[in-house]
Amino acid sequence: MTDSLSSNSSFDSASISAADQNVVRSQRSGDGGQMLASVTSRRWRDIFWLAVFMLHLIVLGCGLVVLGLNRFKKTDRLNIDRYTARFMEHHSGLTENYWPIYAVAGGVGTVLGCTWLLLLGSHANEMLKVSVHILTTYLAVDSVLCFWGDQFFWGVVFATGAAFQFLYVISVIDRLPFTMLVLRKAVKMVLSLPEVMRVAYAFMLVMLLWLGLWSFGAAGVVASSMGDGGRWWLLVVLSVSLFWIGAVLCNAVHVIVSGMVFLVLIHGGREASSIPPNSLMNSLRYAVTTSFGSICYGSLFTAAIRTLRWEIRGVRSKIGKNECLLCCVDFLFHLVETLVRFFNKYAYVQIAVNGKGFNHSARDAWELFQSTGVEALVAYDCSGAVLLMGTLLGGLVTGTCSGVWTWIKWRDRVSMVGSTTMLVGMVLKIHC
Repeated sequence: MTDSLSSNSSFDSASISAADQNVVRSQRSGDGGQMLASVTSRRWRDIFWLAVFMLHLIVLGCGLVVLGLNRFKKTDRLNIDRYTARFMEHHSGLTENYWPIYAVAGGVGTVLGCTWLLLLGSHANEMLKVSVHILTTYLAVDSVLCFWGDQFFWGVVFATGAAFQFLYVISVIDRLPFTMLVLRKAVKMVLSLPEVMRVAYAFMLVMLLWLGLWSFGAAGVVASSMGDGGRWWLLVVLSVSLFWIGAVLCNAVHVIVSGMVFLVLIHGGREASSIPPNSLMNSLRYAVTTSFGSICYGSLFTAAIRTLRWEIRGVRSKIGKNECLLCCVDFLFHLVETLVRFFNKYAYVQIAVNGKGFNHSARDAWELFQSTGVEALVAYDCSGAVLLMGTLLGGLVTGTCSGVWTWIKWRDRVSMVGSTTMLVGMVLKIHC
């Protein structure tokens, strides 16, 4: 839990400070009450994306039930088979054969996340060093195991990932001490707000409940014998959906944290008598009502663009004097920088404080960074990348445990189960 919250808070305080300097001045001069009063009249934003997300949630939920029940028990499948026999063959594997593996993946992911939470609070530096340096080794070992198990594609994927991870760490190693300092400050800030932690635990419970339904449908897909191509396409669709839902819940917590941190900073401390009553419930209400569409919209694109930006920055810093390659990378870099103006995680601060739409919030946040000089600090910070490494490591450990069990019982399903349980572990790690 602290993982996602500290990632959200590591430069949210800088973002809030940059975005709301004038608000702080007006608050101290007696005009800040108008701003705080204005939040009661917030309008619904990005309603289209809210509708898309809710429709996707309803359709997917029904689909997961059908996919899981289709391979659940022969006595329970008689009616459903009449509708699904056209595109699904009968197979001896059943949903209940694979569902326990996903349950184990959920348990492993939760244990890893809670362990990370406890150790991050007391041994932050050591845990972050483990995330940075162990991930490369773990990817390399996984690639060897995949080659040994005749999983050539995944062996190449993990070997390539190990190489990119090694190159990225080499390119940013001089920035890690500053990153450790930022994350220590973020962890301290988050742990000082226990009420926010309780809300975050509630969101994690919601994620676990959804994972129970999602894994039921995924187990049904793995158990079916519609053909490898059909099963892989369904699993890809389910994985993208799970990533989006996980990102939405995580960013909803992000908005709640940003709203609370803003109030703590603007009032000079969480014990200040001037903090409005029920401020946490107000932040929660805005996050799941008027601003929820903006959260759904941003969650669909922000993570991919941010990851691409990290990779391009790492490659760009190590090109040297190869002008042709530098020109190509610069083109990609400026293209991604343009996208970042409209899709960046700092938009969630503006959403929390002002209730703006996502694109408007992202553009305002980025312009404030550029006008105040905070952009240089944000560019130098690698906290998001370091926490992503911890998330990947948690997912890899979860996928390895589930993959080994599947390898022992059903070798032809190991890649499907291993890849999807790795995603389950990553999603749980993000929320822990």
